[in-house]
Amino acid sequence: MRKYFLFCLLDLVFVIFCFSNLNAQSYDPDTLALTPPMGWNSWNTFKCDINENLIKEIADAMVSSGMKDAGYEYVIIDDCWQVSRDSAGNIQADPEKFPSGIKALADYIHSKGLKFGIYSDAGLKTCQGRPGSRGYEFQDARQYAKWGVDYLKYDWCYHGTQDAKASYALMGMALRATGRPIVYSICEWGTNKPWLWGKEVGGNLWRTTEDILNCWDCRASWGGMGFVHILDAQDSLAKYAGPGHWNDPDMLEVGNSGLTLSESRAHFSLWCVLAAPLIAGNDIRKMTPEIRDILTNKEVIAVDQDSLGKQGRKVKDLGDLEVWSKELRDGSRAVVLFNRSKKSAKIGISWEEIGMNKAALMKVRDLWKKKDLGVFKNGYSATVPPHDVIMIKVTQK
Repeated sequence: MRKYFLFCLLDLVFVIFCFSNLNAQSYDPDTLALTPPMGWNSWNTFKCDINENLIKEIADAMVSSGMKDAGYEYVIIDDCWQVSRDSAGNIQADPEKFPSGIKALADYIHSKGLKFGIYSDAGLKTCQGRPGSRGYEFQDARQYAKWGVDYLKYDWCYHGTQDAKASYALMGMALRATGRPIVYSICEWGTNKPWLWGKEVGGNLWRTTEDILNCWDCRASWGGMGFVHILDAQDSLAKYAGPGHWNDPDMLEVGNSGLTLSESRAHFSLWCVLAAPLIAGNDIRKMTPEIRDILTNKEVIAVDQDSLGKQGRKVKDLGDLEVWSKELRDGSRAVVLFNRSKKSAKIGISWEEIGMNKAALMKVRDLWKKKDLGVFKNGYSATVPPHDVIMIKVTQK
């Protein structure tokens, strides 16, 4: 017990020391991610089966598919890129999978007009047992900056008795001390309510739940869950989101085998209303035209990227039938009519329920059909297919 107390005390002293000795060139994390980050991450589809050629092909596909033009910019390699540390403690990439090195990979991605993201863990090891950053926070951050990293996903495996806030604060300080603007993604799974302290420690986004699974409503014994269960956990967190600091309900499963086309559309629509980071997790080299059209719908993406930065809320709940709404910078509302059931159902909303003048005439546009539907008084209703959405924009005439 005495050793543990001394260990915690030393940690606290170190954190205080670092706060008072940040590099004069350190940046303000509040200036990063002013809209939710958009990009791609390797984990959902490839797990540990990654290499530099795959990541280069993904970067190429991000450009050729139109994703870059739609706003996606980060190409992020998740766990399993690292294998060891050298005699000086420097983190080493897998020489067989990344023979050219991480710097060369980052340079390639930058040459495509994209940004590069990497993964580590606040514990002694990553979730897949690779070297974590515990005890090497400043050394790793300096290395990332030298490589040209623009985004760090920082996980929470093998953390032992570490204090979450202190652990994430330490890496936050380390990143700022490099002087290189690096978006900081706190992947703490919501266990210690990072929405209460994530902004304070320099985080730009923080995970709110366990990992998303490639399914509609399944659950795993270890805590993973389908997207509707993750959705249910988001509504109470809206007040913590805003420019530079976002609730993160995890990466997208759009286009993966566990979701139908309509379920992928619903998933994407709701993440956009939530002002969630849009981090694709499918194999974008091989996606169908229909999935590409979902991921690159600029009118729907504009809802997610709206500069007001307000997270949407559920404004109506009739069991399997829900309405979610998001206020936009121009005073309009994005509205999702969401049908969880297995049968088509009519869903309606009044203007008052979405915070607008109840008697006003409103223009309604369908964001998936990209079609103006006309002018409506008092409200709007439509029949929504099963496991699907209708997403509209409502603007006062």
